[in-house]
Amino acid sequence: MWKRLRDWIDQRFETGLLIDFLKKKKVPHGKGWFWYYFGGVALFLFVVQVISGILLLFYYKASADSAYESIRFIMSQVKFGWLVRSVHSWAGNLMVLAVFIHMFSVFFLRAYRKPREMTWISGVILLLLVMGFGFSGYLLPWNELSYFATKVGTDIIGVIPIVGKAMMTLLRGSEEVTGATLPRFYGIHVAMLPLIFTLVLTTHLIFIQVQGMSEPRGWETVPEEKKVHIPFFPNFVLRDLLLWLIVFNILAVLAVLFPWELGQKADLFSSAPAGIKPEWYFLFMFQALKYIPGTVLFIDGELLGILAFLIGGLFWLLIPFLDTTDDGTARARGIKLGGTFILLFIVVMTVLGFVV
Repeated sequence: MWKRLRDWIDQRFETGLLIDFLKKKKVPHGKGWFWYYFGGVALFLFVVQVISGILLLFYYKASADSAYESIRFIMSQVKFGWLVRSVHSWAGNLMVLAVFIHMFSVFFLRAYRKPREMTWISGVILLLLVMGFGFSGYLLPWNELSYFATKVGTDIIGVIPIVGKAMMTLLRGSEEVTGATLPRFYGIHVAMLPLIFTLVLTTHLIFIQVQGMSEPRGWETVPEEKKVHIPFFPNFVLRDLLLWLIVFNILAVLAVLFPWELGQKADLFSSAPAGIKPEWYFLFMFQALKYIPGTVLFIDGELLGILAFLIGGLFWLLIPFLDTTDDGTARARGIKLGGTFILLFIVVMTVLGFVV
């Protein structure tokens, strides 16, 4: 039965060519091989996000009058609605974490170097898009926390020189976060970002397939017969699937034992609750801005902080073009030191954001 079905498909779509290609494709198996799998984990969580997001769309209503009530209906009246929403929320957070891990593993393995400059750039763009998913989706429940977090977040965007005010007004739909803001964030979250993300992700995957996975540092001088590779299919694919299964179980445990809460409905006329904070992946920026004085050498402190983050982001994006020397050179050590500082800065500021 299975053979007849496989032959039927192969006669029409020549799947044998694809299987032969996958069997011949090799993946380097050396130092740091474990980190190769986090890109696949992020892809798996994106698929979970798409499926759970589509299910939520069946009942969600994107207006200030009904968004909160529609989420409450999903959680209380729709069968397993609370679980789908919880899976969607937890998968979004785990996806951001997986992309961060994937990006820093690529950095420390120096897998961004020639000829993979564009793979790195497309990966950094994907990280920004993933954070955009989180920011735009946060407002959709229209609860107290999401309303004021969005107000703080868009206020920060408004500080960006020249284009900040225009971007803030465009996102909000007015000078303030109002009911007009919600449909805009909804459109960004379910239409604009998925379209851009799919295009960039497809480009990113094509780059990886064409160029292959980066070999570990130090393999340049190793004879070909001493390099260890594993077949992409089935070895690498089966390991990927096994890790996806583990991640799916972690996701299920988190969603069931720690269901995502809805909170209180947003009240535009109330004052912001004490101790309000953004999602954890924005917390390092939020906390760092709190430590900058109001004015530094006649420059607004918040503006100075935003400019520092923009310069840091540009440095991160251009790393493949800055790090062009061999291992052990002063520039290579400086780049690695800079990346280590950025990672420690993000971790320390995030921890301080939770405990202070």
